[in-house]
Amino acid sequence: MTNLLLPFTSFFSALATNFFLQTALFASLSATVASGVIGSYVVSKRIVFISGSIAHSVIGGMGLFLYLKRIYGLDFLEPVYGALFAGIISALLIGWIHIKYKEREDTVIASIWAFGMSVGVILVTLTPGYNVELLNYLFGSLLWASKSDIATLFMLDAAVLLFALIFHRQLLAICFDEKQAKLQGLKVNALYFSLLIMIAITVVLLIQIVGAILVIAFLTLPAAIANTFTQKLSKMMGFAIIIGIIIALIGIFLSYTLNWPPGATISLCATIFYILNLIRKKQSVKSTIVP
Repeated sequence: MTNLLLPFTSFFSALATNFFLQTALFASLSATVASGVIGSYVVSKRIVFISGSIAHSVIGGMGLFLYLKRIYGLDFLEPVYGALFAGIISALLIGWIHIKYKEREDTVIASIWAFGMSVGVILVTLTPGYNVELLNYLFGSLLWASKSDIATLFMLDAAVLLFALIFHRQLLAICFDEKQAKLQGLKVNALYFSLLIMIAITVVLLIQIVGAILVIAFLTLPAAIANTFTQKLSKMMGFAIIIGIIIALIGIFLSYTLNWPPGATISLCATIFYILNLIRKKQSVKSTIVP
């Protein structure tokens, strides 16, 4: 019994004294709020892969700003600014092409995804030096999250909650029935662009926690799990945040115990939770069938 409790006692003992573990925990927990709210809109609107497209297209912006910073000495061009710039441009392009040319989002997403990744890889190759900044954005730097990173995430949470509070009814309308929203006189296109921009901002800031490669799991899977328990969007957001917190706690614990990278471990936990929930849902459906 003592041996079974040893990993837990060791983890909580380290949590009380280890600064890096504390910042990792605070950063991951604060990220669950933004991902729970925005992820619920993404899942309800069925634009899950937009987050993946933005997450990979921002690599082009990071590569560009890193290249200009190293080659031309423009120290103010931090990679995160390039990521934010590329993320917003990608989101607006997805929305504009979808509305203007009536193209399917998945086709547009694939092209932007490929373009951003290609440009990013080329520019990183041309940039001298070891690009540790880009590796952090690709795979996450949860253990190295600074106080300013956590403060930024708290500001993101506040901005996302304010955005949801002000525009929730309108976003609810465009998520479930755009045609009806237009008949009600809502500015559907403006709301759609606003939602895409918030997705881009959330993705860029979450990249610092779990990395570009893994952000789609942390952003959408807790909301997808929550969606199986309720059809009401506001409840779905609350459930997604709670599920995200549970996943983050388990992920941090396993990461510490098994010495695994925290971002990847959290995303792996999110995937396992999602699969287990699918099995639970399937079993519950079977149990309701009376022969």
